[in-house]
Amino acid sequence: MSTPNVHILFFTIFTGLLLSTLCDINQTQNDVALFIFGDALNDAGTNNYINTTAFFRANFSPYGETFFHYPTGRITDGRIMADFIAEYAKLPLIPPYLQLKNDEFVGGANFASIGAGALPETFAGFVVDFKTQRKQFESLVKNLRDNLGDEKAERIVLDGVYFISIGLNDYVAVLNNPALFQSVSMEDYVGMVVGNISTVLEDIYKVGARKFGFTTMLPVGCLPAIRLASGNGSCLRQGTELSNLHNAAFPATLAKLESQLQGFKYSLFDLYTSLTERIQHPSNYGFKDGETACCGSGPYGGDYSCGGMRGVREYSLCPNPAEYVFFDSDHLSERAYHQFAQLIWNGSSPTTKPYNLEALFKHGNV
Repeated sequence: MSTPNVHILFFTIFTGLLLSTLCDINQTQNDVALFIFGDALNDAGTNNYINTTAFFRANFSPYGETFFHYPTGRITDGRIMADFIAEYAKLPLIPPYLQLKNDEFVGGANFASIGAGALPETFAGFVVDFKTQRKQFESLVKNLRDNLGDEKAERIVLDGVYFISIGLNDYVAVLNNPALFQSVSMEDYVGMVVGNISTVLEDIYKVGARKFGFTTMLPVGCLPAIRLASGNGSCLRQGTELSNLHNAAFPATLAKLESQLQGFKYSLFDLYTSLTERIQHPSNYGFKDGETACCGSGPYGGDYSCGGMRGVREYSLCPNPAEYVFFDSDHLSERAYHQFAQLIWNGSSPTTKPYNLEALFKHGNV
């Protein structure tokens, strides 16, 4: 081969490698960010950074044992739904907002807080409620503008996907205080919860968010802790009623927002049905037990004692959390979260609609 041909060959290879590298860099820079809001279903460690009690924390063993092998603040044995969604989107694990340094931004931020509700008074003083999470998001966007410039920051916000789970604790709190229903109807209470969610969503939209992912309300009355409180081991009727009322009102609210807010797109995963199926028919989904918590004490593992840090020192821990739908008395196992995250990511109607999260990530402003 002559010398000029060698130079041409070298130049061709070098150019190809350079273009490939530039494409990789560009792809990394254009990754769609994931912003996470809500409660224990999504908290990746927020409550490690606030002044609260062990009741609203999971920074002790055996939480985290399955995947991380140490407690991270996630109130399960391993990863949560948001972790799997980040993996599917080829993003790193999204850290809690309160963990981030001023100039740090890694693929998004997680604002979710164990115990958080849509109503500010739900466990007030112990959690980061939904409206406060929205304020933190606004602060993050301001920081992005300062560090990256307005155009880049606006693009991150506009292209980002916003995954939200909120409302459960508002219903758990009121089930622990049923006297409230002597002064307000269940319908009105659910209306307050959904109304507050809608208000925060409009505020996040005003900042620039357009693509949202949600879950329906899970069957609140069938959590092991609520099942224990029912006295007979069955799902608590009032909890089921609250879930059903929420799951009628919330989709209607989302459809209204879609019609009123230009570019508002959403994915809604039917967590109620998917979890109910696993509670009632666990073996169909690879579980051994759909009713009893892996970690806890008392009937159904319904006492919130997992880890021995919440007043009750003695508790039982199953040998294999993957065999259980529930890890503790109120929260799901990593395996359950994994199955739900897959359905959220690429499921289809009627389980996940009108879009799934994969579509919202891939197709920009759909």
